[in-house]
Amino acid sequence: MSSSGTGRGGPMAEGGAMFDVAWGVGATAFGWIVATDFRQAAQRFHALSHTVVPFGGGGAPVAGVGFLRFVAGVFALVGPVILVTGVMDVWRGEAEAYGLPPIPAWFAVAEAVVVAAFLWWMWRRSGVLRREWIAGGVLRRAAIAGLSASLVAFTVCFGFGRGGWVLLSWLAGGLCGLTLLIGDRTGEEADTEAVS
Repeated sequence: MSSSGTGRGGPMAEGGAMFDVAWGVGATAFGWIVATDFRQAAQRFHALSHTVVPFGGGGAPVAGVGFLRFVAGVFALVGPVILVTGVMDVWRGEAEAYGLPPIPAWFAVAEAVVVAAFLWWMWRRSGVLRREWIAGGVLRRAAIAGLSASLVAFTVCFGFGRGGWVLLSWLAGGLCGLTLLIGDRTGEEADTEAVS
């Protein structure tokens, strides 16, 4: 039985191992980077998460850096277990193409509208991605472009039911986001903007 709770004969058993591998890689990387506060990733994640939350930027953060590091520590411990389980399932040949159930057209359109609005909000003049782009060097800008592109790819692939590509774009977007957490910034003023 895979960690996605589907088992071998369940309705979504196909691709459960691939989901486990993708989730395990993302959770392990996120968990260890944030839990250990590698290159102040936990502090940046705390500041960015407070900035990104719509309609809630004015008040004090609900959770502190210590709590985020604790939660990341759970991911750091669980992620490798799920990753090894998924890799073992792939090794045994239990991995199949990751399929998605048919998605109604109205849902795909609604998802596209929500993602477009989110990207507009993140890229607007005072948006987080715009500020990160201005403050960043080549690696940071590549990660921002990759994050934006993977969000678009996730939406398109999900709408067309391409499960394998959905997982790949989801994983790529997560790794680009981690690059933003640990990458250097060229402008010091962007750090103060992210916190304010």
